[in-house]
Amino acid sequence: MTVTSSTWTPSSWREFPALQQPEWPDAAAAAAALERLKGSPPLVFAGEARDLRDNLAKAIEGRAFLLQAGDCVESFNELSTMRIREKLKIMLQMSAVLTYGATLPVVKLGRIAGQFTKPRSEAFERVGDEEIPSFRGHMVHDDARTAEARIPDPQRMVEGYNQSAATLNLLRAFTKGGYADLTQVHLWNKDFVASSPEGQRYDQLAGDIERALAFMAACGIDLTAERRLHEVDVYTSHEGLLLDYEEGLTLDRVRDDSTSFLIPPIWDSSDHHKLLELCYEIVFEVELTGWHTDPALWPQQRDLKMFLKWFEVEFHSLVIDLCDGPIEVDDGSPSV
Repeated sequence: MTVTSSTWTPSSWREFPALQQPEWPDAAAAAAALERLKGSPPLVFAGEARDLRDNLAKAIEGRAFLLQAGDCVESFNELSTMRIREKLKIMLQMSAVLTYGATLPVVKLGRIAGQFTKPRSEAFERVGDEEIPSFRGHMVHDDARTAEARIPDPQRMVEGYNQSAATLNLLRAFTKGGYADLTQVHLWNKDFVASSPEGQRYDQLAGDIERALAFMAACGIDLTAERRLHEVDVYTSHEGLLLDYEEGLTLDRVRDDSTSFLIPPIWDSSDHHKLLELCYEIVFEVELTGWHTDPALWPQQRDLKMFLKWFEVEFHSLVIDLCDGPIEVDDGSPSV
């Protein structure tokens, strides 16, 4: 995500109303966690995000297919090699089916390595006779159903960063180290092919892919030299919900020479693609009345334009999920 205004800073959001944010009980601990994040290396790099943006442009033009998959909310308790591998395997299987069936490249975007927060429609939930804060994700507090466990802890933002870094490290190892090799397409399916009709259909498609690869090799094409057959690019995304965390990982080249290698000047390095899900009617006070009930209002979306102008983002870098209908933006940006 990029910004262009010289007056905007990563902390500008604090000047505006922002809902769904935790109330840290210890301001000093929150400030310390924020400084720790600001001093941490970026999770992703600007060049990777620009590559994703270029690929999304191809999808908009019908020259590629976007596959986005992942969890509603990730858990600190589920960080493991097996879980990460299985999530990646599902994406690889789906992308193989889509690429073969649609004869289009597939842009693989995971909702992973950062999806540790979740919005809530109610601030509290009832457990027996007690009312406790609703669970907002492990980057805010624990999921145990006690009042003590639901006290926001800013140190969890640092833990979320560490778990995201570990997940990204493993994803890169899998996608570039041989696991995503298309010649291994059958191995992604071996666990359930015998017992699942869907698995058997996939196994047939995998056989077709292998025969196509064998035909290409028989024609003299050197498959070993084609990198795209042996490794893939998997990009990451999450909801830009916890604004303290996003501020901490937003690099500002204009005010910090240590990030001078980054272009553009300000870059949120927490993932490749930020999700702003306005369908929840949360985070920022944007008037959504009538968006879902009156289709005649969809082309007008004055409030969304005000939101985008305030946020000063490059529109091509956003996925905005309005759930129930398209919008039109008359400033030259593409429609969603």
